[in-house]
Amino acid sequence: MAETRIVHQNLTLTADPAAFVYAVTLPNGDVWRMTERPSVTFSDGRTVPFPAPSEESPLANGTSDGVRAVYEGFEGSALRLETVVRIERTTGDLFFEIFFEGDRFGEIASVAFPAPFEKEGGGYTVLSRMQGALIPDGSGFVRENEPVNERTAYMPIFGQVRGGSPFAPGTSGYLAVFDTPFDARYSVRDDRVSPLWVPSLGEMRYARRMLYRFRETCDYNTIALCYRAYVKERGRLVTLREKAARNPNVERLFGAPVIHAGIAIHVSPESDYYNKDEPWENDCWTTFDTQAERLRELKKKGLDVAYTHFDGWGRHGYDNLHPSPFPPHEEAGGTEGMKRLAEACRECGYIFGIHDQYRDYYYDGPDFSLDEAIQYIDGSHPYCSVWHGGPHSFLCSARAVEYVRRNYAEFERLGIPVEAAYLDVFSVVEMDECFSKAHPVTREQCAENRRRCLDILTDRGIIPSSEEILDCILPSQVLCHHAPFFTSSLGSPNSDPIGIPIPLLNLVYHDCAVIPWIGLPGEHGGWGIPGKDSAYLYAILCGNPVYCSITATEEEIAAVKTACASAKRLTHTAIVRHEFLDGSIRRQRTTFSDGTVIEADFDTDEYSIVAP
Repeated sequence: MAETRIVHQNLTLTADPAAFVYAVTLPNGDVWRMTERPSVTFSDGRTVPFPAPSEESPLANGTSDGVRAVYEGFEGSALRLETVVRIERTTGDLFFEIFFEGDRFGEIASVAFPAPFEKEGGGYTVLSRMQGALIPDGSGFVRENEPVNERTAYMPIFGQVRGGSPFAPGTSGYLAVFDTPFDARYSVRDDRVSPLWVPSLGEMRYARRMLYRFRETCDYNTIALCYRAYVKERGRLVTLREKAARNPNVERLFGAPVIHAGIAIHVSPESDYYNKDEPWENDCWTTFDTQAERLRELKKKGLDVAYTHFDGWGRHGYDNLHPSPFPPHEEAGGTEGMKRLAEACRECGYIFGIHDQYRDYYYDGPDFSLDEAIQYIDGSHPYCSVWHGGPHSFLCSARAVEYVRRNYAEFERLGIPVEAAYLDVFSVVEMDECFSKAHPVTREQCAENRRRCLDILTDRGIIPSSEEILDCILPSQVLCHHAPFFTSSLGSPNSDPIGIPIPLLNLVYHDCAVIPWIGLPGEHGGWGIPGKDSAYLYAILCGNPVYCSITATEEEIAAVKTACASAKRLTHTAIVRHEFLDGSIRRQRTTFSDGTVIEADFDTDEYSIVAP
């Protein structure tokens, strides 16, 4: 088949499947071109480029125009691939689809398709790595085989801008969406981003699809707003207003700082955290009553509202015995002490919330059975001993649902009025597969199960939260622990940013989730915060709340209240634009849908808020 040319008012596609060349020309003359040959990586380590197509044909239906190609003859494999590249006539969206036949169980490691777009004239790449990162061309940035729906990609997207800079739009750009995101990965080599597809339960199983939405005069704001429109059209943009309508207790969260405190710690000798030099540090606790009194002191100092998050309330303390941590820690006050802490929260007007866990599955838990653990493709089970409770596997998400239902019925039976619950790691770690014949789970089903766990809380009037924010969990999530930036060393207070931090997540989902930041005025760095930056200033800039220490001073409480008051007023607004000012990435501005404009200077820590 000769080269095919398809003209749409938004773009022109020139396709030559035999030469593996696809070129997109925009009305302003900008050309985005693919010339690399896609490939299949087999489980035996071979990476085999696509052979010449055995079939080629034009494609036209009631909505799209494109080209179809078939690839077969991969040495040692019966694999047959069919690709469709098409433009949707109504939207101008460009789709790359691939269909699989003939792959054997466990045969394929990954498929790289489509090839990365090439661009000339400089520019940058936008990655949804945690809150967001802008990677300038020529930075030498390289990452391989990064999972989607994980910390490496909160949202199943990336984007690129030709020309321009962080300070000015480029001549063109695109949003790329993993339209089938659950078994997807990506690799980056400077300015080349390659989508990758991995098997589901050992087989390719279903068609995979990328969507590209091109725009002239494009920047990272354009990319964010295009994705917001994409999720809204698909019914996945669930706002905080909608979440509060389903669970009215969510309203209490708006404008509340987060108080994160602990009750008990027990560190197993087999845990990586075990302290051999100071063994007394491995078993310690603060009573429920002590923490209750600290909350009352905060109230006296002027903290009127708060969301509390208490770790380590269970029998052995934090990160132990899950998913069966009952009864509440006896030395800290037991069930009655936990009730008194909940009552103190009620007296103060604070939300009583707890840490909980339904993935780490501890060997010494009273209900532990490997039959309920995740099973890998080879029949083995996960093993980890990092956290306080020591040796554990991972609980299959299909089983987690029933444990959540059981445990919150138990809180009710004990008379402990839990008002909020944080289900650890559900919104940060990659979706789990389980190959167990008794409870097989795909990655997509894992996401459904995690959302179902959060929905059980919602149906009980409990505010659901989890660690960070993953696009596939967010419709059922209200609050996250934090969602900062990807830095050179996440745990180091002096780490450098990877690329240029941008609030991409907030640009898409500001009015869909409560995203707190950990830091007060004058503090710099922190977990996921570049060493020179203020997390407090990011909270102000993005209209988000902040944390408050359970032993905060009146001065600290005043700063907390300032940030949280602004966040409350902006709860139901979208961020419509973020900008770097005066040619400096240190001076930034956000504009909200109600007309509020906030400017922040990360060199001086000064800010201004201009409300309509």
